Amino acid sequence: MRKLLNTVYILQEQAYLTLDGENLVCKIDGETKLRIPFENVENIVCFNYLGCSPALMGKCVSKTIPINFISPQGKFLAKVCGETKGNVFLRVQQIDKFRAEGLLLTQNTMAAKFSNCRQLIRRTLHDNAELREDEDIQKVLEVLKEGVDKVYEAESIEEIVGIEGFCAKNYFSIFNKLITNKKVDFEFQLRIKHPPLDPVNALLSFVYTLATNEVAAALETVGLDSYIGYCHTLRSGRSSLACDLVEEIRCIVERFVITLLNLKIVGEKDFEQKISGAVWLNEEGRKKVLSKWQEKKRSTMTHPYLKQKIPRGLLPYVQSNLLAKYVRGEISTYPSFLLK
Repeated sequence: MRKLLNTVYILQEQAYLTLDGENLVCKIDGETKLRIPFENVENIVCFNYLGCSPALMGKCVSKTIPINFISPQGKFLAKVCGETKGNVFLRVQQIDKFRAEGLLLTQNTMAAKFSNCRQLIRRTLHDNAELREDEDIQKVLEVLKEGVDKVYEAESIEEIVGIEGFCAKNYFSIFNKLITNKKVDFEFQLRIKHPPLDPVNALLSFVYTLATNEVAAALETVGLDSYIGYCHTLRSGRSSLACDLVEEIRCIVERFVITLLNLKIVGEKDFEQKISGAVWLNEEGRKKVLSKWQEKKRSTMTHPYLKQKIPRGLLPYVQSNLLAKYVRGEISTYPSFLLK
């Protein structure tokens, strides 16, 4: 159980929440593990299976404290809350804030993305001395550095999207060099999304989807509308705001995919090719990737803004909380995630 930004996260799958006077109580196997006064809680996110008592749910409704139920895999399941007027006000604030500050938010998000890509490349160079003098890689590092400066010179979101496209094309042009295990069964040529036509693209698309769904679930827990974004255009059925926030953490997805390939955790037998030419992970491949993804989410990291260690799986929830606080005016700037 962790308390971050006044949100309580229940991570143990066998935990049960109950009420004791004015306190939230967490029990595991009937034993009380933690007790928190309600005045210190503004949101509860449960990754557990056992749930919570009706008395606790009633207390939370009376105090307008939402309880969010998320599967251990990160899928949003349900939400218990009181009157919805708070969410309506927050949604109006969200629309107003994104209209007024959409350009700045987009600039910060894309600058963070380019910076994180540079950090990912530098980590590979640190571990592989033979790549440090590679001219193509050095050129891409410079393109990404210039991209950070250019987004702050841009006068429209459309211009920034164009800059992002150019930087992404250059970044993926050297992505195969970051796969340093030369015994892998396949190579990456260029990023192809719909549908992926090779195993590396299939891996990237699958894990991007996992990350985007987790961000969408996180946004739901803080009351933000994941379908109203500031950078990605509105599209029916698309969580545009989740797509916006996932830009900052794509580096984590890409590093994860590189690790899977370099350690040969997945191989050619974990994919299948359709008649259309599309390549997808098969059932065994999905099991491997999901197992390793859950393992990575349980590992810890130091959040650059909070300055405290958190499980990596909580990163989408922390960033969503920070964005909600920015929308409500509780902090002056939304701190985009920067890889250190």
